[in-house]
Amino acid sequence: MSAALESLMRDVPRPAQSRHDWLGVFSFIGVGAGGALAFVVLSSVTIWMQTGLADWLVNTLSYAVLILPVYLMHHRYSFGSDAAHRQALPRYLAVQAMALVLAAMFSYGALNIVGLPTVLASIVVVVLTAAVNYVVLRSWAFAQDRAGIALAM
Repeated sequence: MSAALESLMRDVPRPAQSRHDWLGVFSFIGVGAGGALAFVVLSSVTIWMQTGLADWLVNTLSYAVLILPVYLMHHRYSFGSDAAHRQALPRYLAVQAMALVLAAMFSYGALNIVGLPTVLASIVVVVLTAAVNYVVLRSWAFAQDRAGIALAM
């Protein structure tokens, strides 16, 4: 279609909650669950191999190794982002740092203030932290750079 015809078409507002949004939520959960499973397998196998490294260090390194693959999966599948990696990756890392702080706060609140049993507190922490992560990743880390789009046009 020519640019002149496109300029005559009015923009149709997008529904507040589309089917695509739910697909993104399920993809986010799937990528997160896959990353968690990969972490458990990688750290468990590495600890089982008796590398000589302390178990806590193996866990930390296993988590670190999975940051980039999980980021790439979220970028492509969970959010279908076309944001440049030079923008999205640092933001993703900032969100992960924020998630550690939130998980600590949620854990403290669930265990020490509310007094939930450990398993229930862990579930609450995972759900709350993941929900905040999803919103921040979707609206900020993987959001398309609007200024860059305006300059490109």
